[in-house]
Amino acid sequence: MKKTKKRKRSSAVTAADGTAHTNLGAIAYQNKDITSKLLAENFKGKTFRVYGLDIPEVKAVLPTNIPSVRANELRLDNLFELADGTVALVDYESEYAKENKVKYLNYLAGIADRYQRERKTCPRLRMIVIYTGDIERRQVSAEYDIGAVRMKLEPAFLSELDSGGLFRHLKEKVERNEPLNDEELMEFIILPLSYRKREEKEEKIRESVSLAAQIQDRNQQVFALAGILTFADKLIDMETANKTRRMIEMTKIGWIIEQEKQEVIAKAEEAIAKAEAEKRQAAKESVIKMIKKNYSTEEIAFIVSSFSQDEIEAVRRECADGLPEYH
Repeated sequence: MKKTKKRKRSSAVTAADGTAHTNLGAIAYQNKDITSKLLAENFKGKTFRVYGLDIPEVKAVLPTNIPSVRANELRLDNLFELADGTVALVDYESEYAKENKVKYLNYLAGIADRYQRERKTCPRLRMIVIYTGDIERRQVSAEYDIGAVRMKLEPAFLSELDSGGLFRHLKEKVERNEPLNDEELMEFIILPLSYRKREEKEEKIRESVSLAAQIQDRNQQVFALAGILTFADKLIDMETANKTRRMIEMTKIGWIIEQEKQEVIAKAEEAIAKAEAEKRQAAKESVIKMIKKNYSTEEIAFIVSSFSQDEIEAVRRECADGLPEYH
């Protein structure tokens, strides 16, 4: 989660094992663009309150590209329209640096500029910074005041979460095949980042991915996997990242197959119901004809076995009342 001053798409990144991986950062950001789209489909209605942030629920996920921000800063992590009409810029940090506040100002100015370019009124902006388990509240100043400009951050500290307790709770629910609520899903996708040491984070990423794969609800499974892949993109190793993407694709394919199967079943049931209704209507028309020919109820019931004597009597009364239709 550590933000560097300059990120090049072609730069080499050193993994936890000391191996240099060329273009790892570029691949991670490309993957984030893809998985963020999946995440956005299910983010509506979610809230950041489980991270200690008292803000309204998410109304929509907005594009994060900012034309006026320098290319080497890429883009902010997330941009959300909230239920109260405000827009929240969300960044994730594994260290506290005063210099980052200038970067946040650039983000805010870039978003305001984008609204102006689109000839729209810029809503009230929030700058939310979610600090991983490496950072404690006492280390952070939420204000940046340089006279003409004053910015107030809304920080969240994952170090204040009960990481072990949350993981045990989520594991128990998943293993019992119980659906997760929205708060638990939000805990799920951020949980690996709540640990302090890098080795712990990497281990929990792998464990969380394996646990997410066991979630029975396909939409929740995709949300959890895409969330972990998106939020832990700067820490996740390539093997786990590729495994997670394959799981997401398999889940999507499985969901499509399940949807198609349900559609086929629904159409088959509709066809059966229609055939039964037509068969019933044909039998009723036979009953009406025999009633008009003065057949007795017993005789009609013997010939048209699908109608009981009570039903035949009901049709007889309808005919007597001049109502040829039987419901």
